[in-house]
Amino acid sequence: MSDKTTEVLFAEERRAQIVELVNERKKVLVPDLIDHFKVSPATIRGDLRDLEAAGLIKRTHGGAIPSGFSKVGFEPDTSAKNVSRLAEKRLIAQAAAEMVEDGDIVILDAGTTTLEMAKLLRDKRNVTAIVNDLNIAMCLQQFDGINVIILGGTLRKNLHCTVGPFANNLLSELNVDKAFLGSNAFSVQKGCTTPDINQAEIKKIMVKVATQVIVLCDSSKIGKSSFLQFVPAGEIHTFVTDAGIGELDRNELNELGVDVKIAR
Repeated sequence: MSDKTTEVLFAEERRAQIVELVNERKKVLVPDLIDHFKVSPATIRGDLRDLEAAGLIKRTHGGAIPSGFSKVGFEPDTSAKNVSRLAEKRLIAQAAAEMVEDGDIVILDAGTTTLEMAKLLRDKRNVTAIVNDLNIAMCLQQFDGINVIILGGTLRKNLHCTVGPFANNLLSELNVDKAFLGSNAFSVQKGCTTPDINQAEIKKIMVKVATQVIVLCDSSKIGKSSFLQFVPAGEIHTFVTDAGIGELDRNELNELGVDVKIAR
């Protein structure tokens, strides 16, 4: 790994930890963050500025507090998603990657958890991956055993994924073994939801053409809802999440016939 890549990954992990500290402590101060991460004041101030712009925290005089942003129409951009609950996403990605078998035809939905999953498919053989996320396509094209099909369409700015009729029409003609889907929010009552109409439409088609529907969703999104449903809970075959899922939600999913996998 190059020095540049290492620096980028460290920045993402540092910012993810800052968000977790802010949400846990309800208030953090710049000097404490400087001491905790052993970086310069300018670096921490830059982190806080970027995290506030992404809607993940709110800066105060000398520090930061939780943002409290929970509107159903809100969707953070890719840079914001990259720093949110990264450790949980990587555990979920590992569990999902283990479900991909040699010879599979799979859909990898756009998103940061599916990107982490894509990074773990290096050793798979004779797998065809259908993607609408440019970052995932760039990741998978490095692997000899993965054949990548990119869905063309309208590019969503700052989210690096394609949507719209061109992508939908191509996707609707396919049949795949497994669809690995991300979700902005999930509840047993409202299923998987997303704030964008075009994103909801392509996700619905992903569900329709797949033999198995596998949802990757960290526990911070459970019990929440966004603007549009793209799959009801009862149509999910496997729900992959982290240990933060509540017992009630897990039991209700099991009663619907959904296999709940806890990534540890």
